[in-house]
Amino acid sequence: MQNLLEQLKDKRSPKRRSAAKKLRKMSNVEAGPYLLDALEKEIKDVRTWETQYQIIMALGECGYTKALPFLIRLSDKYFEATMIYMALGDSIVRLSKQHENDASPAINLLDSGNESLADGALRAVAMLRMQPNREQTSAILEFVSSSSLNEGIRFWVIAAAPGWEGDDVKHFLEQCRNSSREEFKDAAELALKKKYRKWHPL
Repeated sequence: MQNLLEQLKDKRSPKRRSAAKKLRKMSNVEAGPYLLDALEKEIKDVRTWETQYQIIMALGECGYTKALPFLIRLSDKYFEATMIYMALGDSIVRLSKQHENDASPAINLLDSGNESLADGALRAVAMLRMQPNREQTSAILEFVSSSSLNEGIRFWVIAAAPGWEGDDVKHFLEQCRNSSREEFKDAAELALKKKYRKWHPL
């Protein structure tokens, strides 16, 4: 891992990005301080948003909770590259949850007014296969049900739903089967069968 930590300081952004991706897969909390230090420098260059995305994702997946205040501050800033918000939403949920099925951090981000931030938060719920309580699932469904059948904000809720219970969950998934987007239909069919699919986000 030491070589990857050193690579985070490379002069070339693709090299730094590659190191962050590999550290993300390792999910080692000991990389956290180095990733946070790298992000504080990286975030100043708007050209390297892809590298910023990978560092933020790595912080979330390695469970470095000390990065949370900085990530929350970033979520209020303006970024032209909206993928940064998606990574922030994902990592903030991972680092804020109090237990494995705690979707409250995601629900809090739904009220941000930033769809990319909300989308990232819902992606974390799906990727972690959370099974929130009924109150939380209802809040999530209420939020996304106001969107059209083809809007992207629905996707990660469909992907998260195999482990959820309730008539409102079933109704939502049956509704999503009428989307014109094939990935929505396929995910909804799987969810209705209580089957998870392995997703591979960027």
